[in-house]
Parts: sequence; structure tokens; C-alpha cells
Amino acid sequence: MSPEIEKNFEKALFAARWLLAPIYVGLIFCLVMLLVILVKYTFLVALRLPYISVHDAIVATLSFIDLALIANLVLIVLYTGYASFVSKLDIDDYEDRPGWLGKVDFSGLKLKLFASIAAITGIELLKAFMDLRETGAINTEVIRWLVIIHAVFLITVATAALSQRWEGASK
Repeated sequence: MSPEIEKNFEKALFAARWLLAPIYVGLIFCLVMLLVILVKYTFLVALRLPYISVHDAIVATLSFIDLALIANLVLIVLYTGYASFVSKLDIDDYEDRPGWLGKVDFSGLKLKLFASIAAITGIELLKAFMDLRETGAINTEVIRWLVIIHAVFLITVATAALSQRWEGASK
């Protein structure tokens, strides 16, 4: 292959990273969607507030935490992915720039991602247990799958953390 063809191919290959940009715009839309869901859910909970039980208050609180964790997860993927694969974020002048931004590599992103998903599955499991306690109705199949899914993510987090630690120790 001629050096000129190779050089042009590599330029095109490098420019292809910008094909990811619309995906990050999609993630911004996901944040807007989560915000709309938050407003809608807040309104629904506020309407029921005078009649709400402790159980419902706890489940609502867990749902809000769930939304916050999912939104944080989207932001982590959005910032870290864009900065790692598309272009450096030029936000050094911003006073409230997140401290971890620019310090989290792909390995750290994976760990944060898995830990967030494990927390989300844990909250979903806790909500199912709260419903079980309130209603007394046991759907063993649903509970079993929630426990299995949560356990798989916990094992994944532990494995990823150990892998990252071993990788860091070998450097």
C-alpha cells in the first residue's frame, strides 16, 4: 500500500470517531427523558402525599434514588466516553468541573458502570422486598430472578475491581 493511501486511510479512520457524537446526543436526550419522568413521578407522588403510607414513601424514595443513579450513570458514560473516544472536553476553566473528569479511564469507567448497575439492581430488589412485605404476595420467580441478576452484577463488580487492582499492581 502506498504511504499516501495509508495516510488518507488513517485520517479517515481517526475522523470516524465523530460518528459517535450522535450517540452522545442521544444520551443527552436520555437525561431529558429522565427529567420528564422525575417531574411526572414527583407530581403523582405529591398528589398522593396526604394519603401515603410509610411503605409507599420508602418505595417512592427508592424510585427517586434509582432515577438519580441512572442519570449519574448516563453522565459518567457521556463525559468519559466522549472524552476518551471522540474529543477532549475543553472545560478546564469551569469552576464546578467534576473532579473525576479526565482522571477516569476506560477501566475506571467500566468499574463505575458496573457498580452503578449493581446499585440499581439492589434498589430494584429492595423495592420488590418492600412490596413483598406490604402485600404478602410472593412471586418467587420474580424475586429469584432479581436476586440472580443482582448477584451477577455484584460478582461482575468484584471481578472488575480485582482485575483493575491486578492490572495496576503489574504496572
